[in-house]
Amino acid sequence: MLFYFCLLPSASYSQVTENPVAATEQQLENDAANNNDTETEDDSYQQQMLQYIKHPVNLNAAGAGELATMQLLSPIQVQNFIRYRNLLGRFISIYELQAIPAWDIALIQKIRPYITISNSVEILPVLKSRLRGGEHGLLTRISQTLERSKGYVLDTASANNFYPGSPQKILVRYQYQYKNLLQYGVVAEKDAGEQFFKGTQKQGFDFYSAHFFARKIGLIQILALGDFTVNLGQGLTQWQSLAFKKTADVLNIKRESAVLRPYSSAGEINFHRGAGITIAKKQFEASFFVSGRKIDANLVLDTTRLTASYISSLQNSGYHRTKSETDDKAAEQQLAAGGNLSYTHKTFHTGINAVYYKFALPLNKSNDPYNIYALNGSVFGNYSIDYSYTYKNMHWFGEAAVNNQLYKGYINGLLISVSSRADISLLYRNISPGYQSLYSSAFTENTYPANETGMYAGVSVHSGGPWQVDGYADFYKFPWLKSRVDAPGAGADYLLQLTYKPGKQLEIYSRLHSETKSINFNPAAITLSPVVLQPKLNWRTQFSYRLNPDITVKSRVEVVWFDAKTVQKEQGFLAYVDLSCKPKLQPWSANLRFQYFDTDSYNSRIYAYENDVLFSYSIPVFYNKGSRIYINANCNINKRFTIYAKFAQTVYDDKTVIGTGLDEISGGRKTEFKLQVICKF
Repeated sequence: MLFYFCLLPSASYSQVTENPVAATEQQLENDAANNNDTETEDDSYQQQMLQYIKHPVNLNAAGAGELATMQLLSPIQVQNFIRYRNLLGRFISIYELQAIPAWDIALIQKIRPYITISNSVEILPVLKSRLRGGEHGLLTRISQTLERSKGYVLDTASANNFYPGSPQKILVRYQYQYKNLLQYGVVAEKDAGEQFFKGTQKQGFDFYSAHFFARKIGLIQILALGDFTVNLGQGLTQWQSLAFKKTADVLNIKRESAVLRPYSSAGEINFHRGAGITIAKKQFEASFFVSGRKIDANLVLDTTRLTASYISSLQNSGYHRTKSETDDKAAEQQLAAGGNLSYTHKTFHTGINAVYYKFALPLNKSNDPYNIYALNGSVFGNYSIDYSYTYKNMHWFGEAAVNNQLYKGYINGLLISVSSRADISLLYRNISPGYQSLYSSAFTENTYPANETGMYAGVSVHSGGPWQVDGYADFYKFPWLKSRVDAPGAGADYLLQLTYKPGKQLEIYSRLHSETKSINFNPAAITLSPVVLQPKLNWRTQFSYRLNPDITVKSRVEVVWFDAKTVQKEQGFLAYVDLSCKPKLQPWSANLRFQYFDTDSYNSRIYAYENDVLFSYSIPVFYNKGSRIYINANCNINKRFTIYAKFAQTVYDDKTVIGTGLDEISGGRKTEFKLQVICKF
């Protein structure tokens, strides 16, 4: 009975808005840091997990591929599950999960909201039933920084560069979904500063997206029309969905996803627009796609003929506010095609991947030395072979890729379950400086897989009780130059985390993270910039305690030491207290945070994940000295309407100006407001 009550789910919208596990917080914070403080707008993972809560995966019918794409289980845990089910037959009770090797109570509690056990055979409905039996949803979100930045207050008669649109960011999304078998919808989005039904945006919203996505129609496993993402191998060739890198979750080093996934997020860059299909027959599966869309790019004109002659760079911001940004909008025509052919037999899998691009205007980047190997021309291609194999308690995986210029890239990994209380992960990558790819994301130190060799080793030790130790060491080199690194460089990354979780009420972890990277160091302004190793040490302790079934308190203290042994040394400090209230049998819940931070400059900055409205991420970066408060709340008005709201304010102690350029705000206060309404019908 005690075990049963430990696993009782709480399947509702509010469950998705609860604090994520510590590893997920760290993954999102690292993602923001690696993308120049830009928060991801890809909420497809949140949408997927909500769908699993509403329609849990039946463990008596799910295959290895479906379990892997949930991204909650390691490959060894998946294979142990399949072996156990093949040996002993269908599950009768949830209690049986404890007997599976490498499955413990903590793992079962983690996946419990997303799974079910049923002996009934699900008959796939006909298309007519899918079109009528699902749920319609309409999401409307508006957010704004209340203080007016410089871009809104400039005299438009004399200024050459300003924000002509309103300061509101608006998102509207309609979506129909029938279980995990059919979904279609439309997304419309306008960023702050973009015009709305006037000027350069007479069509209304700046960005429109539509998709139709169906699964399991006879031999057709997936049919995608409109906007979709493509994920291949281990991310060397293509990976457009949200993917994480190094965190305390040291076993999460393998990329796993269906090749084609629906795209219904607000990001304007990382997706394809066209058609895709996946066909499966026994152990074989084939996926193909074709895409044609206009993308943002910086045009360089031929001064003699005043015509566009080439593209100097591709733009990834998605902003179309100022004249220069609107000039770059849809400046390049991109044609893409590719696919995957795979074979799976029991514990062995292999696949062949290919992606081809053709641009209307050639890409020609600047002549800076670090750009020697950058993408140039109008035709690009990436091709690879990926594999995975499980033998007893070991799982091998990897990808070998080549581009159209025959530069190579390799990733090979190994997961080992040493015992019921210890797991090891190893990953080696060797990617040539000349190997370049578009829309890719592999497990690398660099943002994109290029110009890197490295070796990663992680270990996770469980005590069998409340204690867990996780740690990794990663050593890497960059054979060629990088931006702000005028020579081949190297680095090292270490993390050690101790977690104490005696029950569902209390969780404490303490983490030490050390990183050393190569960087230009040239205070004397000599001709050739010397490259030095720059260390950064971070220590964090966080605890979460459930006072009662309704109220949870969480607190974090974090300290950063940047380049501590040189004249550039800096320190940073951040502390906050969270209060979460979720009264049972009540239609509302709320989160409140009080936070203080004090860092010497941007170099000693600190990232802190925040609760936000459903399907939205918030990972602000904090530097200098100040405080922050936010309240995030939601209320179910009735079965059809749910309202979400967030109010946040940051106050800086010694600042008279916040931000730079057109985003500069006069004063030392920045206030943000967000309102969202979801209607289900």
